[in-house]
This record gives sequence, C-alpha cells and structure tokens, in this order.
Amino acid sequence: MRGVRVALAALTTYAPVLCYHRIGGPLELGVTRVGRSVFARQMTALARAGWRTVSLEGFAARTIGVGAQYAAPLHNPPQEFLLTFDDGYASLADYAYPVLADLGFTATTFLITDYVGGTNTWDVRYTWNRLQHLSWPAIERWRGRGFEFASHGATHRRLTWLDDATVETELTRSRDMLISRLGAGAGRAIAYPFGAVDDRVLSHAQRTGYELGFAGVKGSGTALHLSRVPVYFWDRGDVPFGLRSDGIGALGRLAAHAANRCAVGTSVMQGLGARAPGLGKITPSPEPRAPNPKPLDEKPCRHRNQLRMPDQRVREDPAEGSLVGRNLVDRARQ
Repeated sequence: MRGVRVALAALTTYAPVLCYHRIGGPLELGVTRVGRSVFARQMTALARAGWRTVSLEGFAARTIGVGAQYAAPLHNPPQEFLLTFDDGYASLADYAYPVLADLGFTATTFLITDYVGGTNTWDVRYTWNRLQHLSWPAIERWRGRGFEFASHGATHRRLTWLDDATVETELTRSRDMLISRLGAGAGRAIAYPFGAVDDRVLSHAQRTGYELGFAGVKGSGTALHLSRVPVYFWDRGDVPFGLRSDGIGALGRLAAHAANRCAVGTSVMQGLGARAPGLGKITPSPEPRAPNPKPLDEKPCRHRNQLRMPDQRVREDPAEGSLVGRNLVDRARQ
C-alpha cells in the first residue's frame, strides 16, 4: 500500500475518468480484458487511499454550462474519479459491480443498445466463444442500486467513418432506446465507439441531445469531447495509469492512447463483412457502411492482437451476487 500513497497526487481541476471494458471471463487475443483479482485489488487500494467515485450526474454538474476546461476545482482534487465501463458485458454484474457496491463505489456503463441481452457479434471474435452482454432486467436491477448507464452507440460502429445520415441514426436510435427504458438521465452522455470523434460527429451529438461526450486519452476538454484513460491488461498496478501523476502514469497514458488509436481491426472487419458475409461481424449491422472506411489520420497496427496474461483464479458463481464481490475484495486486502 505504500506505493499507492506515493503515486497519488493532484491531477486535474475536475475528476479524472477511467475506462474499463471486460472484467474477468475467458482470455482473449486482445488488450481490453482486466483480471477479476486485479480489478478488485485496484478498487480496494483506491478506496483505502481515500479515493471515491463520482456519479455521472455529479460529473455533469461540474462540466455542463461552464465547460469542462473551466470546471470548478474539487475540494480535494485527488479524491474523486469517474469510473466507466464500455460495451456492457454481462460479466460486469458478476465480477465488477458487486466489488464496487461493497466498497461504496459506483460506475457508469456505456451500452451498445442494439446488443443488450445478446452476444458481441458486432466485434471480431477475439475469444473462443461469443461474449454475453447485460440484459435489460440486469441493467434495471443495478440501476436501482445507484449504477448509471449511457450510450455507446446503437451498433458500436466507428462514427467518423460513416455518412451523416448513418451517424444520426446511430446516435438517435441508441439515445431513444435508453430514454424509453431507463428515463431521461440515460440519454445524457455518449462514449464514442473506439474513442473516434471529429467536428462533424460532435455536431451530430449536440443536435441529437447529448450533453456529455467521452473520447480517448486526448480530448479537447469541452463537454462533448472529454478525455478518458482506458485501463488495459498491462495496467496491473494498485493505481491505474490514469490516476497517476508521475512518469509511469504519463508513459502508461501514452501507451493507452497508442493502443486506442490502433484498435481499427473491428472496424476494418465490419467493413469487409459487409462485402463478404462470414468475415468479421456475424450479424451485419442494419445500416450501410460508408464507401471509404479508412480515415487519413488513423493507422492500423498489431496492438490489438496481443495475448492477455492470465489472472488469479477465483471461484465463479454469478448466483452469489455481492458475496462474490466480497470474496474478491477480501482476497485483494490479504
């Protein structure tokens, strides 16, 4: 725990934002899976060091109106952060939410609304079997316990590669579904798929009615272009890189930015799948692809195809709910 206290320092004038994807579950040929024991240890260490999570509603109150770059300073800048999850995998309800609930933490999960209750056929198959997404009943149960949900698009398509009509459809359909199922607050924010956003997408998001938009590591600081730091499988320390102010934190954020920019494999395979069924996405998305799916400022690389490191095994029993969370926290404290 001594290293935790050394690494913590004042970071920004408003709450930093962390982004996880998968917690636990099968290994994958990718970088987004974080082991259950690693996640529990990180959250427990942060709680012991005095960190607390801020709700999306509370975060919005500090950014909307005055703009994120002019947000009022927190009373204790290193004490609060916004915890987010992308994609809405079902394993969150088994291995992440119970841990957070036992610590008094909360989180916001960005959902791919067309795939709620289904499997991740929108993605390249990086695991042996397809992965299950949260169902609406599970989402509603955890929402009742203080967890928040928002948009990650309708089908997780790279918005900067789509024509205007398709972008509008992606943003509107997702927001309308969330509002109809969870209420107006669920339509407040969007996390742009792959963190990909430009001025055109920002204009569409504003017209659609979103108040907050989360991109990658290097956002502009405006309310619809906020920064988030992804937590990938190599980020295994007690304090994730996004909450560190030292050189290791800076290097980790740079690596996360590079990995995020290189995560174009899914988008490319989706485009190929539209031309040759069986490649990439199994169930084609309902909207047509843009004719030229490769932007000039994004270059593919191999970062996505890295085998994840196995994490400590713990008993898997989703039926036990928060008991599993308590077991994970207890293990992390030992």
